[in-house]
Amino acid sequence: MTASQYTLPKQYQVPSGVTVAVGLGVSGMAICRHLQRLGRRFVVIDTRESPAGLEAFRQQFATVPLRLGPLDGLDLSAADEVVLSPGIDPYQPPFAALLDELNPQTGEPRLIGEIALFRRACQGRIAAITGANAKSTVTTLVGEMAREAGLRVAVGGNLGTAALDLLASEPNAELFVLELSSFQIETTPCLAADSVAFLNLSEDHLDRHGDMPGYRRAKLGIYRGASQAVFNADDSMTWPEAPLAVQSRFTLGAPVTGSDDWGVVEQQGNAWFVRGESPLFPVAEMRLKGRHHQANALAAMAMGAQLGLPISAMRTVLARFGGLPHRSELIAEIDGVAWINDSKGTNVGATLAAIEGLGPALSGRLVLLAGGVGKGADFRPLAEPLARYAREAILFGADADKLEAALGGYVNLIQVADMQDAMAHARRIAEPGDAVLLSPACASLDQFINYLARGDAFRAWVERHADRSSLDKEPS
Repeated sequence: MTASQYTLPKQYQVPSGVTVAVGLGVSGMAICRHLQRLGRRFVVIDTRESPAGLEAFRQQFATVPLRLGPLDGLDLSAADEVVLSPGIDPYQPPFAALLDELNPQTGEPRLIGEIALFRRACQGRIAAITGANAKSTVTTLVGEMAREAGLRVAVGGNLGTAALDLLASEPNAELFVLELSSFQIETTPCLAADSVAFLNLSEDHLDRHGDMPGYRRAKLGIYRGASQAVFNADDSMTWPEAPLAVQSRFTLGAPVTGSDDWGVVEQQGNAWFVRGESPLFPVAEMRLKGRHHQANALAAMAMGAQLGLPISAMRTVLARFGGLPHRSELIAEIDGVAWINDSKGTNVGATLAAIEGLGPALSGRLVLLAGGVGKGADFRPLAEPLARYAREAILFGADADKLEAALGGYVNLIQVADMQDAMAHARRIAEPGDAVLLSPACASLDQFINYLARGDAFRAWVERHADRSSLDKEPS
């Protein structure tokens, strides 16, 4: 029987007793594998005529019916349940009509996402992290801290392995540590995690959520049913709308007197991590540098404490953890200039954190490489910190003009054709003690497949020039 025999027509009504999986990306394929393990009858739809994962789907699910292309003519009224991949907008027809309908078997909405399926099946404890920025770093830190403490841990979600695939690959995990995006949270009726963290909020995904209140509303869903919560004392947008029984706050300043907050204080000229009024250990013991990484450490430790992890294990991890690729990653130092890959800085908040985290630590100045697809963001918040810390901002990509309009008058600017030209110019102007920072504040899709490819191109260029610099210094 050929694959074409399982291709559904454009005009199609899903029969009762059938689940619909939507999307053939990483999460969509994980949804399909999970439904297959459960023995559920399901069909798959994708809004694209030729999705990238089509061949892999045909090989893994040769007998599963598939419908491709626009959603016109699709009738979901009789489907048992519709499970969306994170990239699918639940407020578009025909999905929006299902948002308020309940599945009589589960009592949950008939329209859900992958994490709702995960919640149903998961037997271990769950720690979940969200935020506009730094969630991958904090997720990884919490996972490493739990492993150091001797727990069987599975780490994934929006980072690395899809959550549903973790259930199959790590069946004996005691703790699942998940990075969650707003897209994943908004289709999860009640996560009911053992501990959650909401790190920060800045402009991103407004094309999906409409405005900042809509974006925040989606993120706040992480608190639904949570036993314990961690949030940012310095960012009121992360605060839960109703207090939880157990909640911890972190701040880059000193904790409020009498509180159990996690923070940073000066003691005899040195910065120390503290919990309430109790000193923990010097900030200098951390391998990662920068104020933004101190915030990441505090959030991870606050969550770790809620999960019962000893401070000794958390301290050990912070001393050895060198960061994630493409997230304020030091690639090399060339002639006294640090080259830092923060290609994951795809929004203004991420770039702002990188600038304000690295700037004060430099003996010289920052040279910022920025540009790409701005997603309608307001770049003006970058102007004042660049005025304080930057030697020059080198702009490239689709929204370079918008960056120039927002930053002009605050910092020296130059526009170049692409990132290769930006790096070459940075090499010419950077001085010893400076740092060249790729933190674009934009998506990469105008010139690269994704932010990973952009970061890899940066790394390859820097490593090539670092090798040349090393050869030039060798004695003849």
